[in-house]
Amino acid sequence: MSTKRRRGDRDGTFAGNTPERAIIDIGSNTVRLVVYGGSMRAPMVILNEKVTARLGRDIGKDGRLADEAIALALRGLERFALLLDDLGIEDVETVATAAVREASNGPEFIQQLEALGFKPRILSGEEEARISASGVIGAFPGSRGSVADLGGGSLELVHIAGDETSDPVSLPLGALRLPDFRPPSGKNPVAQMRKGLEKVIREAGWSSSEHGNLEPEPLYLVGGTWRAMAVFAMQTRDHPLSDPHGFELSIDDVLQLTETLIAETPETLRDRKRISTMRAEKLPDAAVLLQALIAQLSPSKIVFSSWGLREGLLYDRLPPHGKAQDPLLAGVSVFATQRGAPPTLATRMAAWTVDAVPTRCHGSERLRLAATMLSLASMQIEPNIRLPQAIDWALHKRWIAVDGAERAMLAAAIAANGNQIDLTDSLKSLASEEAIEDAVCWGLAVRLARRLGARSRRSLQVSRLVVRDGFLILRLATSHEALFGVPVEKDMKLLAGQLGLDWTVEIVPDEDLLADAAD
Repeated sequence: MSTKRRRGDRDGTFAGNTPERAIIDIGSNTVRLVVYGGSMRAPMVILNEKVTARLGRDIGKDGRLADEAIALALRGLERFALLLDDLGIEDVETVATAAVREASNGPEFIQQLEALGFKPRILSGEEEARISASGVIGAFPGSRGSVADLGGGSLELVHIAGDETSDPVSLPLGALRLPDFRPPSGKNPVAQMRKGLEKVIREAGWSSSEHGNLEPEPLYLVGGTWRAMAVFAMQTRDHPLSDPHGFELSIDDVLQLTETLIAETPETLRDRKRISTMRAEKLPDAAVLLQALIAQLSPSKIVFSSWGLREGLLYDRLPPHGKAQDPLLAGVSVFATQRGAPPTLATRMAAWTVDAVPTRCHGSERLRLAATMLSLASMQIEPNIRLPQAIDWALHKRWIAVDGAERAMLAAAIAANGNQIDLTDSLKSLASEEAIEDAVCWGLAVRLARRLGARSRRSLQVSRLVVRDGFLILRLATSHEALFGVPVEKDMKLLAGQLGLDWTVEIVPDEDLLADAAD
């Protein structure tokens, strides 16, 4: 680590997060700098800045990057160069996509980037498609289906199956180019536009009829305009979550959504929260494009992904063992460690509680461990704001490889750890009653474990929590009998009541507990 980076971390430049790597993404709409820290399997964004240069706005007209767009982009890039130098970040990857690779003056622009000290790589359309697909693969381990990455200058399509990609194509259907497909006049302009878009997709070999009677698979949507569409859908449906990543829609629901968006205007869309002016201008045309994609690809459902090109660049650089990491646990462990709940402590707590509250029909051990880490981390928050903030972590922070029902279980466990088991209707709308009840038991068990001995390792070594013959039993070594105080008695009653069990405490010789551990 350089001197600058050590000093920046010590001085709290990023509140405990050390900037590890940066990506500069030079697209047709925006030029963006993103600085990442934490685990690269679930990277934490610690700086995200963009310049809306619209480099590709004139490509369709004269095939060039506009001079004023270049000037605006370079102004932003000069700032990025200074920021990266001051932060001491040496691992910087710079990529350029459709606008630069297609522009006749693209090479001159690249030379100007090199003069600033960058080493830009111009991605081919196929490379862009494959890398975006890698981002989806990283975000949805084991996923199968198709990826549609909508940028300003192009639309990339690619198939994914496990860790493999195939049939990548890049089509001139970027958000900046979609207006060119609007008919100048005539009846049913939307139908005519959709027909023209379908033709481009079909002629690229991307039609479900070309692939026989294959089982329909999900279509993953990548790109800012698609994410804005997801935000619109979540708002209109009063969805209890706010992060569009992982949001799913049935085909019937998405077709209804696109009809609604086509009827909207940029002015009405701009009035909505979290939809920028730039996205508002593009959403109606993007809705027509999505209709064309559905008509040609016949997907089983739509899934919105916030991971794409930049995350794919990070994922591709991981060694095999890094890719094999669970992205939820990788992200939560870094987050919780910074808040006084390292994975070793959470693992001890999860192991201590597993005999009493194992995962049953709902959730998984990975989810229970994540819930344990977040529950322990929440105790570092001031009591008056603890529960709302920690529940927001579970519901609204961008965790990877976790769905809405699992988020609700995380939130329920955190709430129970804080002795709140009367949960909101929004949680109950995301997961079944049985799943919520299981998660509440996880949280109550964590509460008991941490309060038994103030999170000390020794307290977990001299005690066992088991279920036997209809009883929740706390077995406690004679040497630590005094740990069974009034708070622990209350926690035992709470957990036993939630489990529908009676409870008791067994004080046993220390050597008996050691024998239990050996068995």
